Amino acid sequence: MVFSSVSFLFYFLPLFLGVYWAAPGIRAKNLALLGASLLFYAWGEPWFVLLLVAQTAFNYLAARAIDLRKDRARGLATAVSVGTNLLLLGLFKYADFLVATINVAIPSGLGTIALPGFALPLGISFFTFHSISYLVDVHRRQVAANSNPVELAVYIAMFPQLVAGPIIRYHTISSLLGHRRMTRARASAGIRIFIIGLAQKVLIADEVARLAEAVFDHVARPSAAEAWLGLVAYTVQIYFDFLGYSNMAIGLGCVLGFVFPRNFRLPYTATSITDFWRRWHISLSQWLRDYLYIPLGGSRGSTAETYRNLWLVFLLCGLWHGANWTFVVWGAHHGFFLVAERAGLALLLRRSPTLAARAYALLAVMSGWVWFRAHDFPHALTMFGSLIGLNGWGALTFETHIVLFPATLAALAIGIALSIADWRMIWTSALRIHRSALPLADTVRTAVFLVFSILSVAAGSYSPFLYFRF
Repeated sequence: MVFSSVSFLFYFLPLFLGVYWAAPGIRAKNLALLGASLLFYAWGEPWFVLLLVAQTAFNYLAARAIDLRKDRARGLATAVSVGTNLLLLGLFKYADFLVATINVAIPSGLGTIALPGFALPLGISFFTFHSISYLVDVHRRQVAANSNPVELAVYIAMFPQLVAGPIIRYHTISSLLGHRRMTRARASAGIRIFIIGLAQKVLIADEVARLAEAVFDHVARPSAAEAWLGLVAYTVQIYFDFLGYSNMAIGLGCVLGFVFPRNFRLPYTATSITDFWRRWHISLSQWLRDYLYIPLGGSRGSTAETYRNLWLVFLLCGLWHGANWTFVVWGAHHGFFLVAERAGLALLLRRSPTLAARAYALLAVMSGWVWFRAHDFPHALTMFGSLIGLNGWGALTFETHIVLFPATLAALAIGIALSIADWRMIWTSALRIHRSALPLADTVRTAVFLVFSILSVAAGSYSPFLYFRF
């Protein structure tokens, strides 16, 4: 089920919120939330809900076992538990990729290995990362294993963040699983955040997606103007698609009495790639830092070891996003710039004009999106060739012309403007001299967003979130 769908907005969400808020006491609310979350997941993945339940039960027992053990036995229990989660992730997400890679290496004439063909469970990367962080935190004695299986299941399976994040650490909401304060003011704030996220998804991301899809999927050799138009559209699309989902998840969490962390902070205004990863998918970058980079040694070792750790983390970050070599190259792309900045480029950027540093970071990010969006290596290389004019400069093909609607161009322009300036601060500052008008202006703005978003959803123009694939 998709947040920006008729079934969710008009049926599932109102019914669930009515039951949840009417449920007496926190235990009843947890049961209502867990039941709704399993239904939400089963809506599109009826068989894989069994995998989710089984994996949650396993992690509940595993954490209890880790908590009871000491020293080497504790480490062994953690290794086995984390390894089991990674094995399941690898089996469903990477088995075909691994077999296909092996087949390429097999000499011709010796035959090939049949692909396993496992279907990819929705959101498996996210709920696996939730499980691993919980197990590791129990191992580190940062939290105690939860003795209530329902509370742990709510943490792992909570539908607002189940299939596309943000990645929530157990210790950040552990106290809220057994007790949380819900007020009308918090619910109102959460609804506003949800509506803003909905508008970001359906009014910007889905609209500019037409242009990105036309260039990347339907034009064999785009001209330079066409390639840049498609790349800018995709740059806007992926940001507002994931930002919209994150804001909807954060808003729903607020309505339910939870506090989820902010996942984006104007990443396209970054002045370096290091700065970009402090602003983009913050919950993932912090997870990778705390559970992979620092355990590998972080920056505590030699310069060569630090560079190795950065490369390894981002190679795995790329692979986490998708079972394709283009994602690995995307990770290596970011790893290269991070290492270069560590090696001295960061000092040069700090001494450069802010506009020049921002231009560098944005071009580095956008060139990385080519690898992220391309179907394969030849497709990516063709796009890079088009971007530098190897396939002509100004002509637009028919496939691109037919999607250049005024609404698409308007969404692209608005998306660019919202990506490079903190309009929320500008909006608040502009109304500060008329403070009494601020609540009314916010209400009117939210109502306008809601009306246009609902009209878009009702017209059947929504599409699945990009990060559902990861």
